[in-house]
Amino acid sequence: MATQRSTTAIVLALGTAQTVAWASSYYLPAVLATPMARDLSTSPVEIFAAFSAALVVSAVVGPWAGAMIDRQGGRGVLIGSNLIFAAGLACLAMAQGKTLLWAGWLAMGLGMGIGLYEAAFAALAGIYGREARSPITGITLLAGFASTIGWPLSALMEAEIGWRGACLGWAGLHLMLALPLNWLLPSGKLAVPSHATAAKAGQDIAGAEPKSRWIMALLALVFAISWFNSTAMAAHLPRLLEAAGATTAVAVAAGALIGPAQVAARLAEFTLMRRLHPLISARLATLTHPLGAGLLLVLGAPGAYGFAFLHGAGNGVLTIAKGTLPLALFGPVGYGLTQGLIGGPGRALQAAAPLLFGLALDRWGVQAIWLTSGLGVIAFLMLLLIRLPKGEMRN
Repeated sequence: MATQRSTTAIVLALGTAQTVAWASSYYLPAVLATPMARDLSTSPVEIFAAFSAALVVSAVVGPWAGAMIDRQGGRGVLIGSNLIFAAGLACLAMAQGKTLLWAGWLAMGLGMGIGLYEAAFAALAGIYGREARSPITGITLLAGFASTIGWPLSALMEAEIGWRGACLGWAGLHLMLALPLNWLLPSGKLAVPSHATAAKAGQDIAGAEPKSRWIMALLALVFAISWFNSTAMAAHLPRLLEAAGATTAVAVAAGALIGPAQVAARLAEFTLMRRLHPLISARLATLTHPLGAGLLLVLGAPGAYGFAFLHGAGNGVLTIAKGTLPLALFGPVGYGLTQGLIGGPGRALQAAAPLLFGLALDRWGVQAIWLTSGLGVIAFLMLLLIRLPKGEMRN
């Protein structure tokens, strides 16, 4: 029972810290880009360009952060991310021109590279080994509310104290809330492999058998598709639904279903699907977006709610699979480096998603959904190429 209580405390602490991290970085431009651009005499396009550059930085530093967590545990790296996030947000708050604007976002990219899900998953793998699936699901359940909490809170702070004050407010939450919570994680010295073992794990990954490298490449592409689709929808869902004939009110209402759908799907993964191998749940999740797209194309506006719910549900499960599937296939030793290598391409492609899907939407209207749904089918077919012995179909 004590172990269960300590696990619950770790999940609550890390999940809350992840909520702050996501709300103050990934979800920040949606609310603050326009007032930030207006005050700095630039356009929201440049703000999002700087944000995209931050995502590229996060992709580059991800493998390094993962290897660091393998060697030292996750606590120090996650605490460092809170300090970097706070510095980046303070830099944005002080910006009077483009130099500090870009410097702030690049610092935020470093924070995202060492402080979001990949780092948290690696920290949990170091603590729990192969038993990390439930804690990983737990923190995604909590952090799944990052946009639900972050967008209104950012908007409230912007209205009351301006966008600069909002940035400083988030910086304060990193220092006064998220950092102390990350400090509660167990010491890495007791929870992760020794330096020699971690070094050997890095060598094993570098010299992995062709089959293992092939599976890692497949997972990297699958999760890159997942990041592309989720980011494209986050940026353009209301406009896509309006192109399908929905009113603005319907588009907004349907979009509001994504958060609850993600949480509902994660609860199902935590309860109903927990006995299945993560590969099975990941395969099912890759098909929900194409199925939802079919509803939208066939039904038009009435299919908006079904599309939003199915997209959100699949995205919720795939977020968990990003952590649990590599753990199940490759084990906990060297997991942080494996996560960084698999996740890097996804972060890079994520940076291009708003622009690429926006261009497709401008050119093809609602038919642009063929792009993301086709990618979802490709991801499903890639996962079919990964075969498990019959005895491993249940986890």
